Amino acid sequence: MSIQTVNPNNNKVVKSFEEMSDKTVDTLIEKSAKTFKEWKETSYAERAKILHKVAKLMRDKKKSLAKIITLEMGKLIAQAEGEILLSADIFDYYANNAAHFLADKHLEPEFGSALIRFSPIGIILGVEPWNFPFYQVARFAAPNIMVGNTVLVKHASSVPQCAIAIEELFNEAGAPVGLYTNLLISGKRASALVSDKRIKGVALTGSEEAGANIAAEAGKNLKKSVLELGGSDAFIILDDADVDKTVEWAVVGRINNNGESCVASKRFIAVEAVADEFIKKFKEKLSILVIGDPMDPKTELGPLSSEAAAMHIADQIKRSVDAGAKLLLGGTRSDREGAFMQPTILTALNPKIPAYYEELFGPVASFYRVKNEQEAIDLANDSNFGLGCSVFTQDIERGKRVADKIDAGMVFINHPTGTKANLPFGGTKGSGYGRELSELGIQEFVNKKLIRVSGLSDPF
Repeated sequence: MSIQTVNPNNNKVVKSFEEMSDKTVDTLIEKSAKTFKEWKETSYAERAKILHKVAKLMRDKKKSLAKIITLEMGKLIAQAEGEILLSADIFDYYANNAAHFLADKHLEPEFGSALIRFSPIGIILGVEPWNFPFYQVARFAAPNIMVGNTVLVKHASSVPQCAIAIEELFNEAGAPVGLYTNLLISGKRASALVSDKRIKGVALTGSEEAGANIAAEAGKNLKKSVLELGGSDAFIILDDADVDKTVEWAVVGRINNNGESCVASKRFIAVEAVADEFIKKFKEKLSILVIGDPMDPKTELGPLSSEAAAMHIADQIKRSVDAGAKLLLGGTRSDREGAFMQPTILTALNPKIPAYYEELFGPVASFYRVKNEQEAIDLANDSNFGLGCSVFTQDIERGKRVADKIDAGMVFINHPTGTKANLPFGGTKGSGYGRELSELGIQEFVNKKLIRVSGLSDPF
């Protein structure tokens, strides 16, 4: 089976790669296991040196690396360059802060002394998606490498050149062979790897189905897993929101990364008092987006990541309309070569319509109007997902009160759900469990070892 780069701007195959054999994969895992024995003995300063070099190389090669992202999955070139810079920031962040995050935590028992010491556990497998091919890897690899673990990365089969480029960055930075290892294999084979005794934990970003498969394998083998799955983020517009500014952020929240983001704003919930003004202006903004080649700086909306992705979301729209949803804008494929979809707004939704409960991964917005704040909260929580949410209001304390009532891992006030190295990332319900980024992200795959010192005459 081959792994291919297919340019979604024209659906043409650019390059193909053969999958690694079982023997090759076994050899790479064995090398990673041997490297772990040495890497776990290195100092934080030695580990940081490698990550700082990787970060510098990313910045130095920003334009060439960004072009690979855009070629393979269609991200707008400016956003691809932004992803490279964000990824570099994550490597630097953990290089700079790991020693502090993992410092001994001293306890205060009644007798003697005690501390918690954080130590590495071994090889960690990361199963990563195509939509942010550098950033997703950075937030997985950087903290684990600083802990002292080694990492295996099974990247999405649609971004093999990105996957290879990341491993080459580590090689150029002087990382020991086996510290960061790219596996060119299928998703099914990645699930099977979880049972390998040399692998001590697994993190996955992807679909609910993929997450369930990985979690089942990890559970059967008594291994820790961290899952970041889908999302259907609510975007709540309260009656006191600044509508013009809110509309600007609504467009960013829905269209960023061509709409293919787990934390994209997907369900727009407007309180009646501002609903007409919001939807009128939101529709106007979406209708004039410049659709085209993602390599062209003037383009505002590029293709979806693949023809299959475009066909899938077109089918979701059709099934939703057939079930009673109304099209306020778009709803069809763009009349051009490539995996393009017109910006779309669906209304008149209810729980029996697919777009109400399915994740819409592309430039398709669901619009709801509600009577008041409580109805907005109830509707936002009526989802199998619980990744992020946005609340727009000029009363910050009110926004915080609403945030407290939202069942999600992240709530942003007056901004779409976003990401930074020092902000924890993760969700609830069908959006997975565990956290990546910030101090929380480095605490997932570590042994939190208690070391207790007692006097010989202390009571038991």
